[in-house]
Amino acid sequence: MLAGAVWLAAGASADDILKEGITPATDPGQVPAAAALRKDTVVAGISEPQGIFNPYFFTNGWDENVTNVIFARLIDLDSQGKPVPGLAAAWQVSADNRVYTIKLRPGLTFSDGSPLTAEDVAFTLTLLHDPAYDGETDLSLAHIDGGEAYKTGKASAIRGLKVIDPLTLEVTTTQPGATTLFLIGGPVLSKAYYGKGYQPGKLTYLRTLHGKPLGNGPYIYDTYIPGQEIRFHANPRYYRGAPAMARFIYRVTNPATNFQLFQTGETDYDAFTSRPDDVEQLKMLGFANINLYSSSDYSKIAFNLKKPALQDVRVRQALIYGLDRQKLISVVYQGYGQVANEPIAPISWAYDPSGVNPYAYDPAKANQLLEAAGWVRGADGIRSKAGQRLTLTLLVTKKVLNDALVPVARENYRQLGIDLRPQVLDFNALLAGYKSGNYDLASFSTSTLNDPHDGVRDFQTSESTNGYSNPAVDKLIAEGNSTLDTAQRKPIYHRLYQALAEDPPVILLGYRKILSASSARVTGFTPDIYNGLVGSLPAVKLAAPAP
Repeated sequence: MLAGAVWLAAGASADDILKEGITPATDPGQVPAAAALRKDTVVAGISEPQGIFNPYFFTNGWDENVTNVIFARLIDLDSQGKPVPGLAAAWQVSADNRVYTIKLRPGLTFSDGSPLTAEDVAFTLTLLHDPAYDGETDLSLAHIDGGEAYKTGKASAIRGLKVIDPLTLEVTTTQPGATTLFLIGGPVLSKAYYGKGYQPGKLTYLRTLHGKPLGNGPYIYDTYIPGQEIRFHANPRYYRGAPAMARFIYRVTNPATNFQLFQTGETDYDAFTSRPDDVEQLKMLGFANINLYSSSDYSKIAFNLKKPALQDVRVRQALIYGLDRQKLISVVYQGYGQVANEPIAPISWAYDPSGVNPYAYDPAKANQLLEAAGWVRGADGIRSKAGQRLTLTLLVTKKVLNDALVPVARENYRQLGIDLRPQVLDFNALLAGYKSGNYDLASFSTSTLNDPHDGVRDFQTSESTNGYSNPAVDKLIAEGNSTLDTAQRKPIYHRLYQALAEDPPVILLGYRKILSASSARVTGFTPDIYNGLVGSLPAVKLAAPAP
């Protein structure tokens, strides 16, 4: 099988697999009456958010979906992941890739009518360096000059942030970074609203504003009814023009209810599991515009290299060879996914189609490696070394991939003489166990990877939380992130992926495709992995009546 090819489920043929892109509705006249009655409102499904509607303080990915509706980005990404103007009309980067000059569009405002200027951008970037900031955005990776001094209280301002005029901000960094533009180009907070009373090291006051967001995006937040819905109305001051639909609603759904709600017209858009059964159900509705696209993330099992057994690269390699990942991916994705062998998805320019070591399922090879590492089978079949049994804990959350992973891994590893002990936890408990180091193996999926650096950043010695350290890998990661030229970066990442295959920090599991559907009553939904549904939301409107 060639690298990058789609694996099919048993009994499936290539003709059974939906092609990527939008498959138009076959019978728009089947739109449910409940949906047809809505004339100025579009409804999309969402899993339950927590209610922290600030783009820099949420910890729940569904809250991020909400903030994306309320807040526009300084710099956007197109459907290929390339930076394009957002609130910023243009930008320039110095010849040494260290100084960024950002020009805002004229006439920008927040939804309350107050002006949006370079001062607001500077305030946002300053807030993210605050000593008390504990959100998910790590702006230290942008290496803004003076940022660390401000964060440690050694400076009262950040030297690298210079407001030239109301429309121009100059950001000076201490070193080049391929991800810097995206890091500094995020949502913009109003200094007048979020900075009122701001004092370094004292951010508690911001919590009172999480449920009262002031943004500049396509819609304005109205209300959140926990467990039910979040309501918005169109922002007449949105810089790209007010959205065509006057109202937008996120309705809380889950995998057990989302199809029914879409079928009955309670929602106009939702995401579904990429499986043949789900695709067929949507086709049978007649009124569903079906959209399928590749994700940029990957699933993985992290090793805890602080545990002695896993410090031996032979043991880690054996755990990869000894796991039937193809069976796992075939069972879960049924033709809509493939085994991962590089920490970047095939849609990225950095992906190496010639492939690295694929670690095809090979129990014999896995057994040889374990024997060579000194792990010997005991009378009960479980291996031991120096009196220590080869018992490994595996932390997982409850989701489709892990439902299949647990029995496959337990059986595969038992045959190798490994006593695998899975622990099913909620995500917060898994994260706590991972951060405390109370695990051997832990199953995760990355978030959306906008740049290949995002897929390997955690493997740096300075960033690693699982004890992984490899000087050659550190050097290649630094080289890959030090230039903005794609042609120069590509061979660096190919060498990096080879090094990571030889000394693996994780077991790579799979890549997947994303399935969503929109009702034929509306047009304009063209979601992609970098923008989700929000990127096209302002263009969504009622479809023209059928002739």
